[in-house]
Amino acid sequence: MNKKSNDLVKNRKAFHDYHIDETFEAGLALLGSEVKSLREGGGSLAEGYVKVLQNEVFLVGVSIAPYSHVGAIGHEERRDRKLLLHKREIEKLKKATREKGLTIVPLSLYLIRGRVKVKIGIARGKKAHDKRGDIKEREAKRDIARQLKT
Repeated sequence: MNKKSNDLVKNRKAFHDYHIDETFEAGLALLGSEVKSLREGGGSLAEGYVKVLQNEVFLVGVSIAPYSHVGAIGHEERRDRKLLLHKREIEKLKKATREKGLTIVPLSLYLIRGRVKVKIGIARGKKAHDKRGDIKEREAKRDIARQLKT
């Protein structure tokens, strides 16, 4: 993903609010109008999370705006979307959701060979002092970079 950015949507807030322990790449079952809308930049992962029901995994609360060039028949903006994962990955996610303090959050939506993929992460919530520490660290790195530049 370090090539020319092929990210369609990023969840910047996830890295601020959570420690990401492990990440997975999953396929996403979408309608054609949803893919076109994402290519136009019409999506948001801000309030999204991943839910495991029996042996299926769903992306919940993610908003994909209606496609601008579709007629009366479009797609529902906030429907649950099925994630496509291997059985052993689903088992890992089920185990993680049973553990207290862990959640599964979507990190980004991106394209690989014309297919929309979602990067999800097993996350542990940050405390307020952790967030402040991260901000201080980021500002220190910026100051060092500025000093080196001059």
